[in-house]
Amino acid sequence: MPRPAAPPGIPLTAPLDALARALTPGALSVDGAARRAASTDRSGAVPRGLPRAVVRAGTADDVAATLAWATAHRVPVVPRGAGTGLAGGATAGEGSVVLDLSGLDAILDLRPGDGLAVVQPGVITADLDRAARAHGLCYAPDPASVEISTIGGNIATNAGGLRCVKYGVTRDAVLGLDVVLADGTRLRTGRETVKGVSGYDLTSLITGSEGTLAVIVAATVRLLPVPAATGTAAAFFGSVRDAAAACAAVLDAGLRPSTLELLDGATLAAVDAAHGTGHRARGEAFVLARADGFAAGAEIAEVERVLARTATHTEVTGDPAEAERLVAARRLALPAVERLGPVLIEDIAVPRSRLAEAAGAIAALSARTGVPVFTLAHAGDGNLHPLVVDGPGAGDVVAEIFRLALDLGGTVSGEHGVGLLKRPWLAAEHGAAALAVQRRIKDALDPAGILNPGKAL
Repeated sequence: MPRPAAPPGIPLTAPLDALARALTPGALSVDGAARRAASTDRSGAVPRGLPRAVVRAGTADDVAATLAWATAHRVPVVPRGAGTGLAGGATAGEGSVVLDLSGLDAILDLRPGDGLAVVQPGVITADLDRAARAHGLCYAPDPASVEISTIGGNIATNAGGLRCVKYGVTRDAVLGLDVVLADGTRLRTGRETVKGVSGYDLTSLITGSEGTLAVIVAATVRLLPVPAATGTAAAFFGSVRDAAAACAAVLDAGLRPSTLELLDGATLAAVDAAHGTGHRARGEAFVLARADGFAAGAEIAEVERVLARTATHTEVTGDPAEAERLVAARRLALPAVERLGPVLIEDIAVPRSRLAEAAGAIAALSARTGVPVFTLAHAGDGNLHPLVVDGPGAGDVVAEIFRLALDLGGTVSGEHGVGLLKRPWLAAEHGAAALAVQRRIKDALDPAGILNPGKAL
């Protein structure tokens, strides 16, 4: 299925030599291979043409100089981290300049006593977590791309992850931001305190704005103590609907595991084929649950008890090696499915009480259309990721999935962002009045319209 193309850039004649003089020597590249590599992300969205240049920012001053130049000459700028986005937010077409922030990758400060770190946007998420763990702390947001995605990209999309059900999404971990506005102005938002309500919450506004309001050059993020203990449970079910209903029952019982994940049978089969495991033979769906904290053992035992009411098999472990074996099935799911060919990696969320209805409807849709759909979910917060095999009918199936999400009172994007690919669905979800307010905010912060145009809004 052809992907929508990114909008073309505006001018082709702005003076790049003036930009080059304002940057760190060597930061500006017009090399064809570099421009091609910086034009796409993991979404598969295809831009029209290539960006005119790539700026590999080495300092925050490089970012400010690039944006000031771009506003003066009305040149579109596409901020970019690791390029792991799944909604086309980092695609860059003809006439644009890519602002590559991956080189801003320093952990500037780590303060255990205050439970915070100050990091540049190019820091890999897992690297921050490892640095924090050396001090008995951790960075709670845990997207599946944790080993390859950057903090800046996570903030730009308000990324979620496996531990969202207990610890929240990226926005819940961000205390403050250092950003550069479209005209090159430096701005600090937020605070270094746990509490603070003075002024409008600009930090939350910029978090999730996908590079359309400002460019992040540093972030102050919250760190939490490493849990004293962790318990892990796994359960297999006769259907994906049963598995989803069991996850809802766990939450209805007043339990709050740190992780509550679901994989359908098709996904289990893909993991088995890729890694020689035998998960699919044990059921049509798999649920992974983890509890952490001083009472982890008691809590995971209660989670297992609830799951066992309808499961065909359950197991519980406190052994780290065995737990990692169970967690591996979830982390390996997406790459295992991608081995089968191009997939459209979708991302919807529904009220948790309707998770079973959504999972069952997606399974029925796949059976009715013959289009293979592999479903995995952050079941604890109602966030489903249907992986639709690209081919005849795939686009229609994706549209049906989006309509399903909205009909169930949900959203077309739980954590991947809107980017380029989901913009056509914004009006149906938000309505004209809300979109008009968002456009006024965009116009106020980026009056020349140079920041990631055609994305998110």
